[in-house]
Amino acid sequence: MTFRPYDPEKDRQAAFRLFREAGWMGRSPEEEQVAGAVLAAYNTMVADLDGSAECLVSAAPATFRYLEEDLPVCAVMDVLTSHVARKQRLASRLTALQLARGAADGALLAALGMFEQGYYNRLGFGTGAYEHIVAFDPASLRVKADHRVPARLGEDDWQEVHAARLARMRMHGSINILEGGVTRGALYHPKGILGYGYRDGPGGTLSHCVCMANEGGEHGPYLVRVIAYRTREQFLELMALLRSLGDQVHLIRMFEPPGIQMQDLLEQPLKRRRISERSSYEAGVHAVAWWQVRILDVPGCLGRTHLAGPSVRFNLRLQDPVERYLEPAAPWRGVGGDYVVELGQSSGAERGSNPSLPTLTATVNAFTRLWMGIARATSLAMTDDLSGPDELLSQLDDTLRLPTPVPGWQF
Repeated sequence: MTFRPYDPEKDRQAAFRLFREAGWMGRSPEEEQVAGAVLAAYNTMVADLDGSAECLVSAAPATFRYLEEDLPVCAVMDVLTSHVARKQRLASRLTALQLARGAADGALLAALGMFEQGYYNRLGFGTGAYEHIVAFDPASLRVKADHRVPARLGEDDWQEVHAARLARMRMHGSINILEGGVTRGALYHPKGILGYGYRDGPGGTLSHCVCMANEGGEHGPYLVRVIAYRTREQFLELMALLRSLGDQVHLIRMFEPPGIQMQDLLEQPLKRRRISERSSYEAGVHAVAWWQVRILDVPGCLGRTHLAGPSVRFNLRLQDPVERYLEPAAPWRGVGGDYVVELGQSSGAERGSNPSLPTLTATVNAFTRLWMGIARATSLAMTDDLSGPDELLSQLDDTLRLPTPVPGWQF
């Protein structure tokens, strides 16, 4: 068994076999063309078993918005193991290698979309915050705005749409995947993509847009795959555009945009949920934590952390479970060990310990969630691998008063 970079010429068909075994793609030439192009654009590694790629892990450079700071991220995009190579720890070891490569290249964090909670915890990932998925009748949207006639957007416009996503309004926790292939993949659907937008940006560039897939028939439901806007007015124009579809389309599903409570924009949302219950067009809201994240560089992350709350100093005894999955030659060994940490307007971390300070003991999973504002210290002490004196936990609650992090980008 050998770990090596993906070779598009040699490994293309093996990669397609992995995708099909996972149920991620069919056999159409169009799907193969898009999947091949996207995969080749990523930083992809494979596990070669008996001369064939039987495990694949791809990653892409990204950024994470921490308050006002953009931090470099290693985004894990695909993790696949064939049916003949299961339970060999290939995916764990290959993902750990991708984290090591990302850290060596300067990434401060790693993030991924999980298939289930628990598997990636062994690599130091902690579960992200809940996101809301809203299903609504577009005719029920009540926005005090009108919309202009939009431009049509399709699969061939993926570069323009990707640029609009990168320039969109961002808040704490938002993630940008820098590689445009991810948007190319988002704009592929067997039935085609329904994309609409406006070119109000500098030089007539795409400023705001919404791209959807029809998951049903004439009346939907539609699933919003991409939405991007830079201003309040642009968001409201997109909502007015969706409202105009209400004569025909009965349901639209979308991830709730960061900072927006969609129920504020809906007429009689509770009544519509009740009368549509168990139908093909059931309206409502449900929450799911689908993403995970972990710190790859503790001093690097804390050195770019500026908090409004009172300063607190403490010892951090950090455990990193990724160590057992790293290859001997991996260029990074995890972040476990002892640190002296300060959190406040000027934050930082350095290796060592100070006997005069209280000690926080945590896994990197739990500490990442604390630092990011996913959960409070006093809560993590009840539900995750984090412990310390009650006074220290309360001080951390006061210092780390952060907005709920929302990626705003599914991957």
